[in-house]
Amino acid sequence: MWQSSMMDFIHHATPRLHTFLSPKQSPMIRFSFLLSCCLLLSNIQAQTARSAADWQADLRFLRNTVHKDYPFLFKKITAEQFDASVDELHGAIPKLQEHEVAAGLARIVSSFQYGHTAVGFRGGPVKYHQLPLNLYHFSDGVYVQGVHKDYAQALGARVLKIEGVPVQTALAAIRPVVPAENDQYFKAYGLTFLCIPEVLHAQAVIKTLKNTVTLTLERDGKSFEQSFNALEPGQMPDREYGFVDQAGDWLDARDQSQTPLYLKNLDKIYFFEYLPEQKAVYVRHSQIQDDPAEAIPAFYERVFDFIDKNDVERLILDVRLNGGGNNYKNKPIVTGLIRCDKVNQPGKLFVIIGRRTFSACQNLVNELDNYTNAIFVGEPTAENINFYGDNRRVELPNSKIPVYLSFAWWQDKPQWENADWLAPDVAADMSFDDYRANRDPALDAALNFSDKDPVLDPMAYLRELFKAGQLERVEVEARRMVTDPRYRYYNFEERFNRAGYDLLAKNQAESALFVFQLNTKLYPESANAWDSLAEAHWKAGKTDKAIEYYNKAIALDPNGGVGSHARDMLKQIEGGK
Repeated sequence: MWQSSMMDFIHHATPRLHTFLSPKQSPMIRFSFLLSCCLLLSNIQAQTARSAADWQADLRFLRNTVHKDYPFLFKKITAEQFDASVDELHGAIPKLQEHEVAAGLARIVSSFQYGHTAVGFRGGPVKYHQLPLNLYHFSDGVYVQGVHKDYAQALGARVLKIEGVPVQTALAAIRPVVPAENDQYFKAYGLTFLCIPEVLHAQAVIKTLKNTVTLTLERDGKSFEQSFNALEPGQMPDREYGFVDQAGDWLDARDQSQTPLYLKNLDKIYFFEYLPEQKAVYVRHSQIQDDPAEAIPAFYERVFDFIDKNDVERLILDVRLNGGGNNYKNKPIVTGLIRCDKVNQPGKLFVIIGRRTFSACQNLVNELDNYTNAIFVGEPTAENINFYGDNRRVELPNSKIPVYLSFAWWQDKPQWENADWLAPDVAADMSFDDYRANRDPALDAALNFSDKDPVLDPMAYLRELFKAGQLERVEVEARRMVTDPRYRYYNFEERFNRAGYDLLAKNQAESALFVFQLNTKLYPESANAWDSLAEAHWKAGKTDKAIEYYNKAIALDPNGGVGSHARDMLKQIEGGK
């Protein structure tokens, strides 16, 4: 498979473009081409305006195409929800400006929640502008990472509001436009839309469409307002994997006196460096593509040869910036690591992942998780573990807007191991101060990891305690780990819920009750936890408790799906009396 490199949303901010072939042109490789996901800036003005009827015809064409050729995409939303969104936009089109219609199309396609399934607007009918700044979502908030020198006073400031709208509210408003598979994808690529006036207006963040947008910023505990004049398409500089470099008229908030390893040699797709004090080899690999200077097999042959011949105790593979490419090129990486006994051992092989780990690189980390002793460090990935990848281009007949619809399901792990992302074993996020001072918490965590560090498989650890009959310790340890920030990306609630149902399926009702009860203690505000506990009591013949806990679930989720399920179960219980 060829999984496309995850490019920035705005094509002027894309560091590299690749040439892709049609799957029919080569039986050896299947391709996935994500063309600057969603709302791409364009230098091309629309030559003629489209009528409302033209837009409505395009929308009907999109609906018919999805139902006819891509019904399998209805995994995270239903066909009925999709049709309802289409009908709503269809009725609203006569009252909308073209940029609002385009945003509506993006919302509909993005509702499938697969990063490779997106609307492209490059060369389309809408001309998009962009504020002269680059935002980044650090662990402590959204900050101005890069900016044009005319707005130097905003550099390094935390964003509080967009035109008076709290930044978290603004982020929630623009999220439906982004084909985000998970929160990490949105962090990596969604913030671009906070800088596009046309999107801000279409998503009701700003009341009127205008080129000057005012942000409320904060520095050193003091807030101030800064107005930015939007640039014409093509005036933003290229970004390197989400960051604006300090060059020419553009400023970077990072201390320029040195460069951290993850940002070093960005002109190369991969490089490695020996860290003698830690006896570690660091590899940064930022695309699943061959570097023009050295192909992937030759590069990794050189890496493993160095490891064999030198005093090396650990290998750190950094793919946090890696948006994918050709996943057939993963083989020499995976097989080389499997064979390298010197580092393919617990506590010696580390993989740094993050919000830009996507597409073919998601396949890579899945395989490393399956077949090596890798310890994952950093942030979760931007892709679901199993996902729809490769896509086909479908052009809307009137607007000529391309829509990219995924067709290939990639499943590297059993369905029951699927998840929103691959989570790190050791969480390590970067604050703005870390970035500014060139500190790298993820690399530090890998270099300083010891046997006394976190349990890498919490559920296996708790399961052994449970089997040994140490029930009190199970609860104590579960409470400890749930509150430990190093496990903040580990979905304990979902894992406990799954374990409980596994026990129910084995007719171990009392054990299941213990697990479900523990889940409600850990997550007392979770309607789903109470719903599962109710079901366990019902199946154990404890009807009164089942009724009590179903009512608890309804109280916590009166209008949601869990509450609805609980009401249905109560009717079933009442009918069986």
